[in-house]
Amino acid sequence: MSKALVIVGHGSSMNPETSLPIKRAAAEINRRGVFDEVAIGFLKQEPFIGQVLDGVDADHISIVPFFISDGYYTQEVIPREMGLDGPLTERDGKTIVYTEPIGSDPLFAELIVQRALEITEGDVSEVSLAVLGHGTGRNPDSEKNVFLQSERIASMMRFKEVLTVFIDQEPHLQNIFEMSECNEIVLVPLFVADGWHVTETIPEEMGMIDGVLEKGEKRLFYAKAVGTDPGVVQLILKMACERG
Repeated sequence: MSKALVIVGHGSSMNPETSLPIKRAAAEINRRGVFDEVAIGFLKQEPFIGQVLDGVDADHISIVPFFISDGYYTQEVIPREMGLDGPLTERDGKTIVYTEPIGSDPLFAELIVQRALEITEGDVSEVSLAVLGHGTGRNPDSEKNVFLQSERIASMMRFKEVLTVFIDQEPHLQNIFEMSECNEIVLVPLFVADGWHVTETIPEEMGMIDGVLEKGEKRLFYAKAVGTDPGVVQLILKMACERG
């Protein structure tokens, strides 16, 4: 039985950086030869997800959403555009398995911590780690995974405190200094790529200079987006092999 992996993401016609983590992950997985075929598809740029399955010949196809949360896009848009019946679709003699998004896996919490440790020095027992999500009023399920990952990190008991903040909902990023008990804060964007929000709007609106923001005795350090970590390759394989 031949097997294929299809990684699907949001993509962007405005910022090509958004698609780079998916392209890099797909290239690495293809290099390893785990699957007979590896394909990618996007909502907002080519190749579009509505046509990607047409070019896949394998008997068994695992579709892994390269998304942070199980929300509007993963629950409604992707299944509709790809003609999926749910987690399991049988079509034209093919078995199509649709997994949960990579951001829902417990391993994602470890990647968040890794991103934070990249810009901290030594002991982090007096450091606040703030997990930044997008937030939306469109689908209440979207915020659940952000809070869940923060809880997982807090259970590791490595940082003094773990905060959860959002761009478009409360608790808001703008209030982070008031929320933190520590003088040193590491802000980790729970985003799949260094796209428009991560590289432009967040630093500009917060007034960061070279990824650092000071307010009184407190300093905030801005980490890279979690989805750009090389560890996402292992996450994708885990989702596809264990759940596919």
